[in-house]
Amino acid sequence: MSEDYNQKNFAELLESFDIKSGSELKVGDKVQGKIINVSQDKVYIDTGAKTDGVAEKETLLDKHGDFPYQEGDRIELFVVSCRYNEIRLGPSLAGGGPELLQEALDKGMPVEGTIKEICKGGYRVKVMGQTAFCPFSQMDIRPVEDSESLIGQSKSFLINRVEEGGRNIVISRRALLEKERAESLQSFIERTSPGDVLQGTVTKVQSYGAFVQVAPGLEGMVHISELSWSKTLAPEELVSPGESVRVKLLSIKEQEKGGPRIELSMKQTEADPWQRVAEKFKPDTLVKGTVTKLADFGVFVEIAPGIEGLVHISEMSYIKRVHKPEDEVSVGDQLAIVIKEIDPESKRISLSMRDAEGDPWLGLEERYHKGQKIQGVVKNKDNYGLFVQLEPGVVGLVPKSKLERSLEVTPDKIKSGETFDVILEEIDQENRRITLTPADATTNGDWKSYASSAGEGLGSLGEKLRQAMERKK
Repeated sequence: MSEDYNQKNFAELLESFDIKSGSELKVGDKVQGKIINVSQDKVYIDTGAKTDGVAEKETLLDKHGDFPYQEGDRIELFVVSCRYNEIRLGPSLAGGGPELLQEALDKGMPVEGTIKEICKGGYRVKVMGQTAFCPFSQMDIRPVEDSESLIGQSKSFLINRVEEGGRNIVISRRALLEKERAESLQSFIERTSPGDVLQGTVTKVQSYGAFVQVAPGLEGMVHISELSWSKTLAPEELVSPGESVRVKLLSIKEQEKGGPRIELSMKQTEADPWQRVAEKFKPDTLVKGTVTKLADFGVFVEIAPGIEGLVHISEMSYIKRVHKPEDEVSVGDQLAIVIKEIDPESKRISLSMRDAEGDPWLGLEERYHKGQKIQGVVKNKDNYGLFVQLEPGVVGLVPKSKLERSLEVTPDKIKSGETFDVILEEIDQENRRITLTPADATTNGDWKSYASSAGEGLGSLGEKLRQAMERKK
């Protein structure tokens, strides 16, 4: 074997151990590469060097435990080690000893840390075999509600300060999250614009709405008014943390503090229900609804998600005059109502509660007749006379002049709620008026009935009296 051949093989052997024609890649470098292969537990990445990089698959899982990449995707990682002809990559530096702490600080490289315990003002975190301190305010972008829940968890941090030979280390997870958010926001702005429909994941639900992650480290807010066309459902009834949802990007607004404000809508990913209201509902039909709002002039009732109508105060009852809607119904009440009128263009629907209950005056002349004796209930009295309820919603008047002819009733002693026997004199269906007289009243002005009853007791004298009265007439 020639000497030239041996030298050639030796050169190739050295080159195979040389990464990127020397030591161009070193621990702490950030590299971008394309995923060329995904095995059961490893991910191989083309770093541009002569040797491909490799990352542990488990270090790249998202917070739901899923691997979010596929072959051909580009990914940004850090070099965590260069040895044995291998470039090891990862999202942060998890090992290497205290000598790398300063390098991680200088290069802004994330480090892996395990939260050990809560101490005064923050957390003690184990980083590269050293104990570091993370203030409460630096653990997350938003305040952590349950501090104890983080104990034992591993997170990525940025090193803020290394002093006293590594004995005083201050770290921040918030700084890392804000950095990731800024990078993610830039990419998000470049590829999206208001009006786009996106897929996101609900991260938190509040009484005023829900937060949805639309990109890594980037959350938007869906206000309660934009969660659903319905006004009767609470946010926790509509979505839950971890749920995948479709959202429409409304706007991105810059803020002095707290990062950008991304406004989203879930309901606008669906058609406006008013567009088909005329197909779904017809006048004079009975439907069910939920009271959403009370007003002096009536109540608003939702009859379908996003479809709201008004029950005017005059349409609340046939039985009584309603002065205050809140005396009859409350927000959240379920009602049976009749649709009276629909105006799709103005998005208005007129509803009636009383029509759903039925008009008690309908068919009244079939249930009552002139001269009928009825036991009613005294409702109230005034200068006109006595108002007596014959049935719910049907009230007649005993004029004051007729009360004075009663043999037993003294108007001053009559109380509301007492039963009272009356005789029906007249029904005015058109004007909804009924005239009554006390059942025990004297002749009621009818001389013939008086003469007849008197004649029965006086014999011929009564007959002569009757004849005399007729002659006078």
